[in-house]
Amino acid sequence: MDQMVASRVSPGTDFLLLDRARIPTRGLTEWLVAALRDAIGDGRLGPGVRLPATRALADDLAVSRGVVVEAYRRLADEGLVGGRRGGGTVVLARPTGAPRPPRRPARPLTGPLRLPRPRLPVGEGVDLSPGVPDLSAFPRSLWLRTERAVLDDTAPEDLGYGDPRGHPRLRAALAPWLARTRGLRVGPDDIVVVSGVAQAMALLAQLLRRDGLDQIAVEDPGSRGAVDEFAYWGLHPEPVAVDGDGIRVDELAASGTRAAFLTPAHQFPTGVVLAPRRRRELLAWAADADLVIEDDYDAEYRYDRAPVPALHASAPERVAYAGSTSKSLAPALRLGWLVPPPRRYDDVVAAKHATDLGSPTVPQLVLARLLESGEYDRHLRLVRSRHRTRRDALLDALRTYLPEASVHGVAAGLHLLVTLPDAIDDVAVADRLRDAGVLVHPLSWHRRLPGPPGLIIGYAAHPPDRLRDAATTIARVVAARDVT
Repeated sequence: MDQMVASRVSPGTDFLLLDRARIPTRGLTEWLVAALRDAIGDGRLGPGVRLPATRALADDLAVSRGVVVEAYRRLADEGLVGGRRGGGTVVLARPTGAPRPPRRPARPLTGPLRLPRPRLPVGEGVDLSPGVPDLSAFPRSLWLRTERAVLDDTAPEDLGYGDPRGHPRLRAALAPWLARTRGLRVGPDDIVVVSGVAQAMALLAQLLRRDGLDQIAVEDPGSRGAVDEFAYWGLHPEPVAVDGDGIRVDELAASGTRAAFLTPAHQFPTGVVLAPRRRRELLAWAADADLVIEDDYDAEYRYDRAPVPALHASAPERVAYAGSTSKSLAPALRLGWLVPPPRRYDDVVAAKHATDLGSPTVPQLVLARLLESGEYDRHLRLVRSRHRTRRDALLDALRTYLPEASVHGVAAGLHLLVTLPDAIDDVAVADRLRDAGVLVHPLSWHRRLPGPPGLIIGYAAHPPDRLRDAATTIARVVAARDVT
């Protein structure tokens, strides 16, 4: 089971996607110096970018703090980084003669989840639906302080209709952050600020339909919300099976579709990571396809596995990368980003402009400041620790009260998948659980191909004691004889 991995795997760090497990026992400092020097050389770490605190990076990599301190010292001796009073260690320059990453030249400017699920009465029961973040963790005071600072500094003319691509300051802050944490090599003019992944899907779906495509491959099991979204915009979602290595690329090729929607870093709902061999097969398929949409929906939350770079970095001409703050801050902010292939960039901007004239300016500027100051990353560290504690509580309770269950997807994300014996009707189980005050998703809601039944259980929104109580209720209902 996935939970057995926790004691054996070093999780690595989001910073530059460094993976402690990939290096030899000796030579830690040399390895870290080389990784940082390369990132400065190729532009992933540009001048002025702040490096992580030595203690934080050492904890992430499970190495002594002295290794990181010595690596920073060597880079300082080379003139690549330096200390700033009260500002930590920052990048000073790129090595002479090092190539800059390609940047797009500036150009002149010319859906919600619709599941058939009932809701619990307000204040009653516990909602363990997947995809619900810990909304109580939203940094209200920090957001309010930053918003006040934004309003103090924003000129009246900046409150008019803005750039439909998104505010330049936010796009400038997102580009290095995506490089550091997800491996993307993009500039501000490659990014379009959107109101979430749902809008990114809607814009791209409309362009595909305009180009004459009427099908898009989707993972199965996969997001029911994505299936509904594409169907609304006139694309027929073609299910392609997912196994323990991710999407079956052979079946994808056999489907005849020329576009696909994928969650390769943390497949929803199984939690599997697209295996290296499948990744290569997928990139080969994408070379002759029209578009791959990559939904990086909860990449911030890893607990027991090394980081996985975004697919976009390997095929920027064919992959549209989408992410948002819905899981990291709150869905209500409606803030996200889309990196479309260069040939589709202008069409995406035109569609965005026609849809809503652009995203709200003030929230964009608040997020930009949080990214620039490092407060966003600090918030993610805090929430990630809280989510891990809740994951552990639910997992331990399921082990105790439902030991025969097979639990998947525990190494990352905000939900677990519990698969059940074939004889059990997971929709009936979910209905009984709702009546007992526990709301979960039956796996059947998210699949159209044959497969085992199961329950998708979100854990981010509730404290450990409520999760343990919910686990006892789940075990009791699953054990009942009349849910077959």
